[in-house]
Amino acid sequence: MLGEKTRFSELLIYIENNLDSRLDIETLSRVANLSKYHFQRQCKAAWGTSIHSVIKLLRMKRAAYLLAYRNDHNVLTIALMSGFESHEAFSRSFRKIFGISPRELRSAPDWTSWHKQYEPIIQLRNKIMSSNDTYQVNIVDFPALPLAVLEHRGTPEKLGNTIRNFIQWRKKNGLSPAKARTFNLLYDDPSEVDPDNYRFDVCCSFQGETQFDEYGIVHKSIEEGKCAVIRHVGSDDTIGQKVEYLYSHWLKESGSTLRDFPLFFERVSFFPEVPENEMITDIYLPIA
Repeated sequence: MLGEKTRFSELLIYIENNLDSRLDIETLSRVANLSKYHFQRQCKAAWGTSIHSVIKLLRMKRAAYLLAYRNDHNVLTIALMSGFESHEAFSRSFRKIFGISPRELRSAPDWTSWHKQYEPIIQLRNKIMSSNDTYQVNIVDFPALPLAVLEHRGTPEKLGNTIRNFIQWRKKNGLSPAKARTFNLLYDDPSEVDPDNYRFDVCCSFQGETQFDEYGIVHKSIEEGKCAVIRHVGSDDTIGQKVEYLYSHWLKESGSTLRDFPLFFERVSFFPEVPENEMITDIYLPIA
């Protein structure tokens, strides 16, 4: 018999992997090995929110990412992928969650309203992923690496605009993720800094002269040196637990000291190209 944590963790993975499918109660209760007559109430008791709300929010998140960062899907296609039968029904539901229309988000990504609506999913994922877990930490010698960087300065809720602009610059310069590695430099803990002062860099490896154009790209580099690294597989919703583990547990137990260089991520695989539970991010902590 599956334990409750494992049962509902596997159910969430199934939902993430099948957002294009008809996720009816009979199918989902069978995946969870629970009676369909009690399944909805058991889900709400375990997750703190309804199964319908979880499915809707996960579909809307994927829809928003496709709108904001991918131009190869029109709004109607995204609506149908999200389980809606018409553009109009999708737009009404989308506006209720995001406060703006799908076309408005595609034009200028703004996640202000979304963060409030999405909080139950963040709480759910962190509940499933126990903070008492231990993680494999490896020590690597990271070589110096030049970067092309778009600096985000200001509220994290506007980060989507910066990411979209960086994607457009990469496409313009033929720097797809297959050709140039993708990184983030993290200067601040978003929970500890005033939103207006938040700093976050969106980057890719770049050999040569950086193209200073309307996108505001600048040149930086990752310094050569030792790093402690943890591989995170899954949504960014729970990545903070592994960052916290590095600082609050591993650093103390290892006796290592920090270098004067910020924490950084390497994005190995991306959502929405892969389901959120299949995203891969390597977390690097520079140490002496």
